[in-house]
Amino acid sequence: MSITQQYFLDVHRAQRLGEVPPPPPGTHDWRTVREVRGHRLFRAVVAGRPAHGQLRRALDRRRRPRARAAC
Repeated sequence: MSITQQYFLDVHRAQRLGEVPPPPPGTHDWRTVREVRGHRLFRAVVAGRPAHGQLRRALDRRRRPRARAAC
């Protein structure tokens, strides 16, 4: 069963029972992404790591690989 089919089934059941229908799929996606990001920043602070700049450092490492030693 797809997400859309499950959603319509839940809406139909809510209407029959006189309840509030659930929000459509995808309504709270960006809020969830922000909450996950905030939780990652919180965990970084608690662990004693810098909370900002992690993505930029990772991209810089990928852009400028270390020089390999000649054997």
